[in-house]
Amino acid sequence: MVEVVFEAQEDDGGFCAGCLTENIFTQGDTWEDLRGNVLEAARAYFDHSAPQRIRLHLVRDEMQPY
Repeated sequence: MVEVVFEAQEDDGGFCAGCLTENIFTQGDTWEDLRGNVLEAARAYFDHSAPQRIRLHLVRDEMQPY
């Protein structure tokens, strides 16, 4: 596997992320915490067959008054 993609969102003052192709979820209080937790979760899940790249995609949901 060359790459896995995590979709990240802001969540109650922190961040959460889920992998789009595997059953991996994690969270962090800051963006830096989330980045480290995504790496840790992917290493634990894939063990010795880790992907070459991990893409962390931030999705923002913003409401604008009309």
